[in-house]
Amino acid sequence: MTTTALILIDVQRGFDDPVWGKRNNPDAEANTARLLDSWTGPLVLVRHDSTKPGSPLRPGQDGNRFKPELDRAVPDLVFAKEVNSAFLGEVDLDAWLKARHITDIVLAGIQTNMCVETTARMGGNLGYRVKVVLDATFTFDLEDLTADELTRATATNLRGGGFAEIVTTDDLVRLT
Repeated sequence: MTTTALILIDVQRGFDDPVWGKRNNPDAEANTARLLDSWTGPLVLVRHDSTKPGSPLRPGQDGNRFKPELDRAVPDLVFAKEVNSAFLGEVDLDAWLKARHITDIVLAGIQTNMCVETTARMGGNLGYRVKVVLDATFTFDLEDLTADELTRATATNLRGGGFAEIVTTDDLVRLT
């Protein structure tokens, strides 16, 4: 029985909007596609439904749609959330995972230091073994930190805090 689920967080077209500013990791989408191509376990797609007026991630906007790299995905679960953590969406993700005896989760998506990191922290707190595929995430410059600095801080926070293991796409593709 497969005990590991791949959870792709907020891989949405709205993050291509210039409103977000300068991003890092131009290979994130290609790495996400590689993960999908090799993944054989349960797949969860999470979408951010922004409630902020003018947000490109609002329901009904083209930016709310998943990026084309997810077009060929055959998810076991798709749901929306309005906050950072995928564990606090319109579906009780924890209950869904536990009902399927899933003990390990692999996370990728957007933004590294926001929704991916928050979901990883909650997953770790809930007792899941969490892996974050850092090269299948990206984020944006924020205040006085660059996107790369924020990504390094996320990796340090998750690894150092015992919330998650940081891995690469190559690490996972070799295992499948």
